[in-house]
Amino acid sequence: MPSLSTSSVLVYAAPMRHRFRGITTREGLLLRGEAGWGEFCPFAEYSDAESVPWLASAVEAGERGWPEPVRDRVPVNATVPVLSPERAHELVAASGCRTAKVKVAGAGTTLSEDCDRVAAVRSALGPGGAIRVDANMAWEVDEAVHAIRELDRAAGGLEYAEQPCASIEELAAVRRRVDVRIAADESIRRAEDPLKVAVAGAADVAVIKVAPLGGVRRALRVAEACGLPCVVSSAVESSVGLAAGLALAGALPSLDFACGLGTAALLTDDVTSTPLSPVDGYLPVPRRAPEPDRFEAVRADDARRAWWLDRLARVQPIQAAANRS
Repeated sequence: MPSLSTSSVLVYAAPMRHRFRGITTREGLLLRGEAGWGEFCPFAEYSDAESVPWLASAVEAGERGWPEPVRDRVPVNATVPVLSPERAHELVAASGCRTAKVKVAGAGTTLSEDCDRVAAVRSALGPGGAIRVDANMAWEVDEAVHAIRELDRAAGGLEYAEQPCASIEELAAVRRRVDVRIAADESIRRAEDPLKVAVAGAADVAVIKVAPLGGVRRALRVAEACGLPCVVSSAVESSVGLAAGLALAGALPSLDFACGLGTAALLTDDVTSTPLSPVDGYLPVPRRAPEPDRFEAVRADDARRAWWLDRLARVQPIQAAANRS
């Protein structure tokens, strides 16, 4: 993306309904290019080098647009943070989705509490719904095997367990010992080279995210290289960033599972008056990101805007150098 004036950059700070990934406000930066809007929103703990693919994704959306889709809508799951069983039930019942992804192994929570949350989600979905759990690398192998079996029992059958352990070797060990599918997320997107990471023996499902992988086109290449059924998931972006995830899900040759792209509901407000909110468990595949016409409702304060502009200024030359290499 060419050098940007500050007038073409918007910095948002959207409060979240529940604490998620340890944060209560989601922040990011919107960039406008000839093809529309893109979003740059790596989490605060990401280094400048780790943030480069996120900027590449925003540049793609703003300057190139996305590949032609092969479907016009995408099934999505409800996302359940670490909540009480009662709140989890309410969230899923109101979502309209037939699949729910339940966060487990949160700081300060017990397996028993996780099982109660999963059971409440099963009650909300009924017997025909699908439940998947995400541990975000929290367990060792033996701990993961025990937890997955207990959660599978509480769910009346899990669709899959996402990233129960940190390493590919650990995922493979868990996969050999449980009957539940194993999904890889961090093992792919945080790999030194996601195009070369060998997850086929360690997982049954690949979770792919547009921004950490450098955009829709690169994520499509990663999906092909994985050789596994893929689930497209969000990084809890605004609807501008979610649109890129939907573009990826819309362009995948096959889509066997609901995608984790219904996360606009985790924010109390959005940058647009047309947020990407599921209807009957589906989201449409857009051709470009929505206009951020409600940006003023979530405008970041001057200090956070300065922080994000400084971050952008640091990451842009790294990204430009990567493009030249």
